[in-house]
Amino acid sequence: MKLSTLALCCAFALPAFTAQAAEEFKTQAGVLKITPIQHATFYMEGGGQVVVVDPAMGDLSAVPKADLILLTDIHGDHLNPGNIKNLSKPGTVVIIPGAASGDVPSGTVMKNGETKKIGAWTLEAVPMYNLKRGPSAGKLFHDKGRGNGYIVTYGGLRIYIAGDTEGTPEMRALKNIDVAFVPMNLPYTMPPEEAAEAVKAFHPKVVYPYHFGESDLNVFAKALAGTGIDVRIRKWY
Repeated sequence: MKLSTLALCCAFALPAFTAQAAEEFKTQAGVLKITPIQHATFYMEGGGQVVVVDPAMGDLSAVPKADLILLTDIHGDHLNPGNIKNLSKPGTVVIIPGAASGDVPSGTVMKNGETKKIGAWTLEAVPMYNLKRGPSAGKLFHDKGRGNGYIVTYGGLRIYIAGDTEGTPEMRALKNIDVAFVPMNLPYTMPPEEAAEAVKAFHPKVVYPYHFGESDLNVFAKALAGTGIDVRIRKWY
């Protein structure tokens, strides 16, 4: 991935950051553990399987080999071919948007709207895109259909991974989301105020701000106070 591509989505410096303690969720299939790493990178463990999301940032040395890797976008803060190789083992499935095929030729492409079941995990690829923000007039940082957000279901627990997106109509229309990971960094996604309005619309039980750079997360948390949504702020940087 070219440096210019990385700079497009990461205008701030990101030092290596070690994963935090796992967050645990009870499901019909047993406990699901989710471990934040850095920026948009985290991993999930359930039923003896490991799912790694956007393994591009932070210290990945302690991350187990993946049964499944999910990529949301082609930018360097989401896609690192070397890390994908290091985290793969025989049988690892790498799910990618079509735009990432050149960087991950062995990946399995999912398009917005498609659903797949892989092991204990059901995957739904959902749109992630900009509505109005872009590098210049008439251009967007993320065009609709280029990247994927995902709804991952494990043991009945529905986890929404938004990817690089603004508060799109598709996000606002989501139903029955238990856990959501929502970005909020300017100029590439949206500010905390807009993120909070979108989250109010689909009302997950738990929401994690991630991919937030230097955004003021207190603004996000205040905007959701009293809604019944559990806002969990963790140290992703």
